[in-house]
Amino acid sequence: MKEATAAIDYSGLIREAFAARQLAYAPYSGYYVGAALLTKEGKIYQGCNIESAAYSPSNCGERTAIFKAVSEGNRQFTAIAVVGGHRDTPLDQLAFFAPCGVCRQVMIEFCGAGFQIIMARSETDYEVYSLDELLPLAFGPADVPKAKD
Repeated sequence: MKEATAAIDYSGLIREAFAARQLAYAPYSGYYVGAALLTKEGKIYQGCNIESAAYSPSNCGERTAIFKAVSEGNRQFTAIAVVGGHRDTPLDQLAFFAPCGVCRQVMIEFCGAGFQIIMARSETDYEVYSLDELLPLAFGPADVPKAKD
């Protein structure tokens, strides 16, 4: 686990993730996820999970935030705060929530190994990890052979 970096307002980023969680569409699992992605320029993109009755077309909150940012031309990120839990769980009883493997793979594509993931239960109760801690020996863009001209 990494130490908190003074340059990032963790509490503010976590607050944005909780706000995003309120927008989740999760009628099948009942598990609401919110994410707040911080760009290197200081802009925040919110994301929530969006489910589908067919399940596989569903999208996680982390990827929603990243895809929103990328679709607007932003591709340099510093950190993401993530919160999640069943809709009926009182906020003071939420557990730490870690991104799934697919989200971690997308993060390695756009964020790099030193990217910070803040897993929070509240604005003051959180843990900070680097992406390389959560996805060791990652397969990323540098591992894909380049096509020869």
